[in-house]
Amino acid sequence: MIQEHYQYQQDKVKVTTLSNYRNMMVYLEPLENIKLESFNIRHFERWRQFMNSKSISTRYKNGVYKYLKALMNFGTKWYDINFVKVYNKMINFTNPNERKKEMAFYTLEELQRFLSVETDLKFRCAFQTLFYCGFRNGELRGLTWNTLTVNKNIVKVPDPKTSKLYTVTSHKTSSSYRTIPIPNFLLKDLSELYNDEANYYGFRDSWYVFGNINPLAATTLLGRKTKNAFMARVKDIRIHDFRHSCASLLIDSGANTTLVAKYLGHSKIDETLNTYSPMYQNRLDTIVNIIELQNSKLNNNVIDTRPTILLEHKKTLPETEEESYNYEGYEIVKFKNKNDLAL
Repeated sequence: MIQEHYQYQQDKVKVTTLSNYRNMMVYLEPLENIKLESFNIRHFERWRQFMNSKSISTRYKNGVYKYLKALMNFGTKWYDINFVKVYNKMINFTNPNERKKEMAFYTLEELQRFLSVETDLKFRCAFQTLFYCGFRNGELRGLTWNTLTVNKNIVKVPDPKTSKLYTVTSHKTSSSYRTIPIPNFLLKDLSELYNDEANYYGFRDSWYVFGNINPLAATTLLGRKTKNAFMARVKDIRIHDFRHSCASLLIDSGANTTLVAKYLGHSKIDETLNTYSPMYQNRLDTIVNIIELQNSKLNNNVIDTRPTILLEHKKTLPETEEESYNYEGYEIVKFKNKNDLAL
């Protein structure tokens, strides 16, 4: 059934997902000789013990577990096998001692140091687009000139394509197909890059922005990133962490969750909150500062209102009258007309 499921999914999932399926198949070998109709919770528990004996991360174990559940759903759909009893008793893998990796990202200062050692305009534009537009790896490498509207300062995140030599993954969700603005300084660099590329023989707007007829190879981009990080003496983050850097920039700039989700192409706000909740947590101090600032302004206004009240009060006074009285602790001295009012 594993091979049948693989064939069935070939035109339905991303190329990278199929690759992951192939890599995960080896971890399902202990279940190969078990008839589907007889698969029960005891088989599953023995398989869990097998998986726990492997030196792989809990996250990857749960990836294989998710793949197993997908196979069971496939069996239910196409072979009418009832897995409900065992399905409801299955649990994922946990490891309380496994420390979750902290999300890595660049600050603006670190990005400037990173870019300061980049001499190639194309790579400079690529890393800036990753950082400022929040593109995924496949979205960046799948970007073509005819999806980049230079004169309108916007970019339509394209439907990536595939070739025999290079593969650009498809979008994760329909929300990934989005139109976002381009900062003017990045637009200037992209315009310069376009003019350079247009001089090549046979150039077409259908060419890849970061590549030519074929997209830039992922390994080439990765190698350039690692080299720049070493030369600039900054931490070497993943390509996908440039996207996290963009999210951090948006959140620190005060963008609300809805805008961040739309900018990054998340289908649900929950995805944004779950992924970047630590960044929102870090903004709690900022919220407290805002509250204190507003409270300070309020207190200052209370203090400042006393002379204001007096100035408003004088409008009710006669044009000419001499008297002396107290108003909330302020002594009003004698005056001959309302313009002589003083404290």
